[in-house]
Order: sequence, then C-alpha cells, then structure tokens
Amino acid sequence: MAGTTKASSKTTSKTSAAKNKSNGEPSKFQQLFMDELKDIYWAEKNLVKSLPKMQKAATSEELANAIAEHVEVTKGHVSRLEQVFEMLGAKAVAKKCPAMEGLIAEGQEVVSDTEEDTAVRDAGIIVCSQKIEHYEIAAYGSLRTLANRMGQSEIASLLEQTLEEEKETDQTLTQIAESSVNEEAAAE
Repeated sequence: MAGTTKASSKTTSKTSAAKNKSNGEPSKFQQLFMDELKDIYWAEKNLVKSLPKMQKAATSEELANAIAEHVEVTKGHVSRLEQVFEMLGAKAVAKKCPAMEGLIAEGQEVVSDTEEDTAVRDAGIIVCSQKIEHYEIAAYGSLRTLANRMGQSEIASLLEQTLEEEKETDQTLTQIAESSVNEEAAAE
C-alpha cells in the first residue's frame, strides 16, 4: 500500500506542477514552456531574415525554390506562435536563442567558405538547413508535449501543425539532396 501512495503522490505532484499556483503565479513548468516558446519565436523570426540569404546563394533552382517556399511557411510559423501567445494571454516576446543563432551563423559560414554556383555549396546549404529543421522539430515536439501536459490541447494542436510542416521541409531537403545535389557535389 505504501508504494501505491507514493505513486499517487508523484502523479498528483506532476499534475499540480502544470497548473497555476493558487497565488496566480505561473508554475515552474509553465515558466519552462513560456521560455521555450519565446526561444522558438526568436528562432523563427530570425529565420525569416536569414533564409533568403541562403536562397540567394543556392545554385540549384529546386533548392532555391524550396527555401523560398519555406520562408513563406516560416512566416506562418511566426503568426501561429503569436496566436499561441495570445491564447495564453501573454505578449509575444522573443528570447534570443543561442542554438539557432549558431545554426544560422554556420549556414552563413558554409556559404562564405564555398564557391559560388557549385553543387558543393548547395550540399552545404542542405546540411545546414537540415540541422535547423531538426532543431525546430525537437523544439516543436517538446512544446507540443508540454502543452498537452498543461491541458492546452488547442495550443498543442497548433504546435503539431508546425511540427508536421518542419518534418515536410526536412523530407523535401532530403529528396533534393538525394535526387541530384549530392551526386553533383561529389563529382565536382
């Protein structure tokens, strides 16, 4: 019986961690969610600015078009995040994301370190872009899980939409790399 009480108390403790404290202050769990939400909001807003540079540097028309399309999708992600903030009754505030800042800088470095109009540059852009997508997939998957835990199913659903779009972009990049870019880059 003592084991059952411990398990019950752990479950209750986990559930109460996701709810507002009686004094109206957000729980540490909710604070974590908000910090991560602000982090990905910064990341998405900065991608809207940096992705066009990668698009311009791409040699492959297919890659450039995929990046251009993702810029528009990313603008939608920013809007969706602003909707999430609104649903939470919070102002949409970005918190600098050092991870995304580093990934964006890595993409810029690949562009500057490779020759223009080469498949090697395109392969490098794809590698860096997929690193970005994988970061976003991890962030949105985690945020969706946290939102569900807080009982915010509508928010979780919005985050799931973005997660699926990030996965689609990753698959598109893989298809471009495997259909032509990697083979051409290896031959250069």
